[in-house]
Amino acid sequence: MFDRLDVIEGRYEELNRMLMDPALAADPSRLREVTIEHAEISPVVDAYRELKGVQSELADMDELLADPEMREMAQEEKASLTAREAELTDQLRVLLLPKDPYAGRNLLLEIRAGTGGDEAALFAGDLFRMYHRFAEAQGLKVEVLSSSEVAVGGSGGRTAQGFKEVICLVSGASAYSHLKYESGVHRVQRVPVTETQGRIHTSAATVAVLAEPEEVEVHVSEADLRVDVFRASGPGGQSVNTTDSAVRITHIPSGLVVICQDEKSQHKNKAKAMKVLKARLFDQMEAERHAEEAAERRSQVGSGDRSERIRTYNYPQNRVTDHRINLTLYKLDRIVEGDLAELLTALQAHYQAKAIEDAGL
Repeated sequence: MFDRLDVIEGRYEELNRMLMDPALAADPSRLREVTIEHAEISPVVDAYRELKGVQSELADMDELLADPEMREMAQEEKASLTAREAELTDQLRVLLLPKDPYAGRNLLLEIRAGTGGDEAALFAGDLFRMYHRFAEAQGLKVEVLSSSEVAVGGSGGRTAQGFKEVICLVSGASAYSHLKYESGVHRVQRVPVTETQGRIHTSAATVAVLAEPEEVEVHVSEADLRVDVFRASGPGGQSVNTTDSAVRITHIPSGLVVICQDEKSQHKNKAKAMKVLKARLFDQMEAERHAEEAAERRSQVGSGDRSERIRTYNYPQNRVTDHRINLTLYKLDRIVEGDLAELLTALQAHYQAKAIEDAGL
């Protein structure tokens, strides 16, 4: 690790000299490249130099420790410096990891009811609201692109709202970094609103997290698309049902189909459908491109396998268990209200530690 850090520090000094050269200003493109690289490695160099300073101070501690009058103060100082040395070393290991290519991007969050009928649809709705509350607390914007709602009647005349499927765009610089580990099967154990005997049922919903592609990364030819318009279906005879505003886009080469009908405007539905289609195509392209690196990618960002059961939400015990990291938290009531920080931080720490181990840092 320290050999790599020496090389990075040497490159940093080289970039500093380049930025001081007046000739660089005459080439805006090159100036931008140098400035970006300088900004990217500055945190690494700053932490490395602080670490070297701490190690130098630790080396000088022996003399103070030998002095009876200074020993107690020196021991306290050494303990503080040793803790800071460990902290900086861990920080540098993380800084040296390969950058996530999707960091800083918006994402498409797709939630679908799985096994469990109406109860699965209600659970999908609960997951959507959980993520929506978390995103709002983080200052992220959530826009529903497509949804298929379900109204479920329960005992006592109660009606609950769920989703067969809901797809939303989560926008903000930290969107993907926060939620990238959420892909997979989420399982719920509770008494459904439709259950009259008080029995606990197990249902499931699937979550998919797709990075929103840049325009240059996915080109979709109009010749490869079949666009159908039809009258939207929805509850209550709303005005959304009175015109052919719903849009179904079929990408002929891949067979991917996207339907959007939430908006009253056909144009808006088509624009939303294209966002979803491009994200799915990009996800498909990336999966094919990196198939040979699947094991390495799993170690870095989690498998993202949507057939993998990743988490169980047990309502009677107020318990959430993430099976990937064997973490159990007894605060389900707070988690479903969007308090995901502890859970997501633990996941990030787990996958960072695994990536550090795999990288030999």
